[in-house]
Amino acid sequence: MLTRRGLLVAGSALLAGASTLLRERRAHAQVEGATGVGRVPLVTPNGVSLPSRRVDGARVFHLVAEECEHEMTEGLTIDAWGYNGRTPGPTIEAIEGELVRIYVTNRLPEPTSLHCHGLILPNGMDGVSGLNQRPILTGETFRYEFVVKHAGTFRYHPHFDEMTQMALGMMGMFIVHPRRPEPVDRDFAIMLSEWSIEPGTRRPDPGAMSDFNMLTMNSRAFPGTAPLVVKVGDRVRIRFGNLSAMDSHPIHLHGYAFKVTATDGGPTPPSAQHLETTVLVPVGATRVIEFVADAPGDWAMHCHMTHHIMNQMGHGLPNTLGVDAEKLDKRMRRLLPDYMTMGQKGMGGMGEMGMEVPKNSVPMKGGAGPFGMIDMGGMFTILKVRESLTEGEDPGWYRNPEGTVARVATSSELASDGIDPKARVKR
Repeated sequence: MLTRRGLLVAGSALLAGASTLLRERRAHAQVEGATGVGRVPLVTPNGVSLPSRRVDGARVFHLVAEECEHEMTEGLTIDAWGYNGRTPGPTIEAIEGELVRIYVTNRLPEPTSLHCHGLILPNGMDGVSGLNQRPILTGETFRYEFVVKHAGTFRYHPHFDEMTQMALGMMGMFIVHPRRPEPVDRDFAIMLSEWSIEPGTRRPDPGAMSDFNMLTMNSRAFPGTAPLVVKVGDRVRIRFGNLSAMDSHPIHLHGYAFKVTATDGGPTPPSAQHLETTVLVPVGATRVIEFVADAPGDWAMHCHMTHHIMNQMGHGLPNTLGVDAEKLDKRMRRLLPDYMTMGQKGMGGMGEMGMEVPKNSVPMKGGAGPFGMIDMGGMFTILKVRESLTEGEDPGWYRNPEGTVARVATSSELASDGIDPKARVKR
């Protein structure tokens, strides 16, 4: 299913990224002291932090479980379930040792509960419906209260009808900051998710077990994902949480090696840290990576499962790679004038082709870049590293120094280096 809508989509994504950064910072300002003096504001790309207030020594939050409309990328809006009108729900931030009080109001058509995944807390606050509490009925508000004993990167989600509620978007990040601020300059939180959304529909399919066709970071798919913007020299922390239905995600960052500094089980001892360029984030787990941003540029960051960087890809289609479909196309066009067999020469450039897609659907991949179409979709975003920044603004595309971009080789260069492109390569 193809369109050339991609160029317009990603162009608008750049503008959206700038306004998203501004909204995020305003949201952080509402979290009264959640990050504490000297702490770097946590950024949830395309998301916000949950406002809180201090009442009698407790940090008080309010989550509303409800249906919501959510745009995954321009051209695809879904009817989701989430918290406070969004998916993932707003990021909860607290400080190690604090007493937190979370009110959960249920506006869903069925019961729910709240499980704070990975946190060590009293048994009666664990949120497993039927085991630790009775379910929260429609219209009820429950109160959860506990001390967050350990700093770390955690998540929250329902533990009632998880198959439906989580598949429709009910999840969020729960970050507990240490009492003593840690030495980082940028702190990002990203939830990894997978969805099954048939082209032309709005409701994710909670019964899907393998054919997931929308892979997201904070419930957004490229080109709708906001970039991660940092300054050269910044120490960067990225927290990944995975509440996908079935798949682990190997997240690969271009241009950098990093260390895995923590999981949801706790910090990784320095003696066990080593350099990686890809981190595997298992289902139901978190991974935290850190690095110093010393290489300016626009660097890709994405899941390295090849089908996870595509949008609404078709499954069960015949393999037409290498097939001569000219005669077939002519016969089919007698009935369908716009018919075109796809995939005979590969799947590249599908976002630039002119075929229409069903209403409320998106091309399989493609977003505008500085050199043409970025042939990616799904679980893909961009780390933008710059020498100087205007806070809250997307810096646009990186301008590579002259002579540092790959280009077409000249005939004189080929000759001087003894390269004959037409020669048969020896096996």
